[in-house]
Amino acid sequence: MVDLTRRGFLAAGLAATAAVAAACAGSGGSGGSSNSGGSGGDITLRFLTNHPGSSKAVEQELIDAFQKANAGIKIELLDGGKDYEEVAQKFQTALSGGTKPDIIVVSDVTWFNFALNKQIAPLDDLFAGANLKPGDYVDSLLADTKFDGKHYAVPYARSTPLFYYNKDVWKKAGLEDRGPKDWDEFVSWAPRIQEAIGGDKKAIVLADSANYIDWVFEGWNWSKGGAYSDGWDLTFTSPESVAAANQLKDVVGKWGRLTSKPENDFGAGLAAVTLQSTGSLKTISTTAKFELGTAFLPGPQGKSCPTGGAGVAVAADIADDRKAAAVKFIEFLTNTENTAKFSQATGYMPVRKAAVDDPSMKAFIEKNPNFGTAVQQLPHTRVQDNARVFVPGGGRDIGQALQQIATGGDAAAVLGALQKTIQGKIDSQITPKLPK
Repeated sequence: MVDLTRRGFLAAGLAATAAVAAACAGSGGSGGSSNSGGSGGDITLRFLTNHPGSSKAVEQELIDAFQKANAGIKIELLDGGKDYEEVAQKFQTALSGGTKPDIIVVSDVTWFNFALNKQIAPLDDLFAGANLKPGDYVDSLLADTKFDGKHYAVPYARSTPLFYYNKDVWKKAGLEDRGPKDWDEFVSWAPRIQEAIGGDKKAIVLADSANYIDWVFEGWNWSKGGAYSDGWDLTFTSPESVAAANQLKDVVGKWGRLTSKPENDFGAGLAAVTLQSTGSLKTISTTAKFELGTAFLPGPQGKSCPTGGAGVAVAADIADDRKAAAVKFIEFLTNTENTAKFSQATGYMPVRKAAVDDPSMKAFIEKNPNFGTAVQQLPHTRVQDNARVFVPGGGRDIGQALQQIATGGDAAAVLGALQKTIQGKIDSQITPKLPK
């Protein structure tokens, strides 16, 4: 009997695609790419990143510190584009020819395809040489990119969605200074919030289909008892998922809108609420001219919030000495001191367990309690649904369907069509790779 659990699928899929992957990404090991070499002299590694959380300056600061401490290794910072998808596209293009990056930022929805096709390397055999200890990382974050007993990325810019709210509007509406316990309570509050913010402004603004509404709605759906999938069984058309989508449609139709930059609209005071990444905290805190509040996502703890964000991976088809140097840089980039620095600069999660107890982090949380909300919510997250993170283009398909519903589409009909689309991709692109 074929094991169709998430981890079982990953392990089986990796074995089943080994031959194809070798053709796609070269033979791996220590030769065959334009990045090979480095023996007998300095190594220059290329780091492809979208600078998550507007982190280009802090990334360069960490690179400079690493180079100072490791004279034989240079790091070239490459601009991967505006988001994780553009990084993935640039990496994929580089695999077809030209100069390949050595270190790549990979997101929750991009790493799997690269790992399955042997385009990023398993890292475990390199950990000891870089003094990287897996047990030092937050377990759930490190496990997100593990399959077949191997880790394919190390946590870096990891996040959860947060419930951001305008405390000034809350006061005017006569609400308690807290987030709603669930989405039904938010619906009961929404008329007062809309009246308090007034004019053409909205009670809530959410990301559109191109900006991860599929991610922020995932927790909303879970909180209502729905899901995108249960393992590989799709559940878009379950009564709970349809009800959650109808509630989204009702909320957006009466009191909200979708936009490409919800953090900007919210920070500008054009909406009283948004759901956005912890990685948006710095931007919102800087731009908001009102008292900012953050809260857990509405719904039962442990059932209403997904993890997200990105890790750092190493290209498979580069020389072994380059791989070893790359993991040494990754260990430095994500060590306790530097993950604390990166988290404070961006709002992303501290990925090392010890970072939460770092004196600078404790002082930062005390001074920035909104960041403390993100840290406190982290233990109450859950693994994302396969339909979003493992199906090629699944997140995009889900986002487009949700936008169609939120702007007036029939939830049952749209979700029915979505389920057929996602099932077709599973049948044509995933099932054939499983052993018979």
